[in-house]
Amino acid sequence: MAERRLGIIASGGTGRMGRVHHLPALMAIRAEGGLPLSGGDRLVPELLLVGRDSQRLAELGRTFGIERYTTDLDQALSDPAYEVFFDSAVTHTRPAFLIKAVRAGKHIYSEKPAVSSADQGLQLLKDAEARGLKHGVVEDKLHTPGIKALRQLRDTEFFGRIIRFHLDFGFWVFDGKQIPCQRPSWNYRSDQDGGIMLDMFSHWRYLIEDLLGRITRLTSSAWTAIPERIDEHGERYRVDVEDSAMCIMTLENGVRGSISSTWATRAKRDDRLSLHIDGTSGSAEVGYHSCFIQPAAEKATADDVKSPGADRSSPWLEVPVPAETKSSCRAGWEEFLRHVAEGAPLQSDLKAGIRDVQFGELCLQSARESRWLSFPP
Repeated sequence: MAERRLGIIASGGTGRMGRVHHLPALMAIRAEGGLPLSGGDRLVPELLLVGRDSQRLAELGRTFGIERYTTDLDQALSDPAYEVFFDSAVTHTRPAFLIKAVRAGKHIYSEKPAVSSADQGLQLLKDAEARGLKHGVVEDKLHTPGIKALRQLRDTEFFGRIIRFHLDFGFWVFDGKQIPCQRPSWNYRSDQDGGIMLDMFSHWRYLIEDLLGRITRLTSSAWTAIPERIDEHGERYRVDVEDSAMCIMTLENGVRGSISSTWATRAKRDDRLSLHIDGTSGSAEVGYHSCFIQPAAEKATADDVKSPGADRSSPWLEVPVPAETKSSCRAGWEEFLRHVAEGAPLQSDLKAGIRDVQFGELCLQSARESRWLSFPP
């Protein structure tokens, strides 16, 4: 068994996604002696942190035991010891970083959305493939325990013929006037690629098409529930993007469904995500970490529904979800690293990331034009 080193330039590690999710995932792989490969070797990530603030990078390095860091992206990209570039920095800077990385001959892995537009993504894809480079995007929701359990239900034909689905996502983001906002202000600015459709509908595209079928037609609505906020510097600003949106869609197999997403709801549920699916043989409702089912034989009676104080949840049965032995971000990293190291198949490549962005763009267009649109393959 040999130990193989893979240099990874990590951009945006001081941000929430990098600090809370991606760096812990990579360092956990290192702590276990590397990622086992099919031939018996182990792949060990070697990280180089890149960012704008050297002091914050130094603190981050101490936290995770990463010795190398720099504020010079060009210098990092020129180092042949680092074959992979990863970006989890703010959305509007990402495309320029990825373009630089591809031109420097680096494989790329990116948080979503990887690009600001589908056209931009297609050009990036063309450049990467012309250089023989590997590419991937983060589609971490595919690896959450609830979604894994739902996929098992689908594969065992628990639902029979699927009739409909509804995906509901949301939580309350404070406006900053009395309680600090939990999200950075760029999420609410059009010139920085903000808005809930580009940010969250990218996730919903790959979940729906992976679990239920290809989306063929859609119509959408979008609006701004909280029009004024306070930014990180205590300054008031106008929100000029949507913070709430809905979409109705038809799948290639004839199934109809809908999406509702907002940063302005106080949802009464255990998780930020609820995906409900109805089929002729049963229904299911899942979150990121839970899965409940109602087989056709367990349906509630009319008297149950009408009785005051009745326990309407009783016909729902909790399904054990797969043990969460690793984070969803780590699962995505392992797939990408195997793709780079030994050419293993990768579902969440840049092509998938472009379709994620296409979905968000089409939903925005539909909302502007108030009409149904086709979503071609």
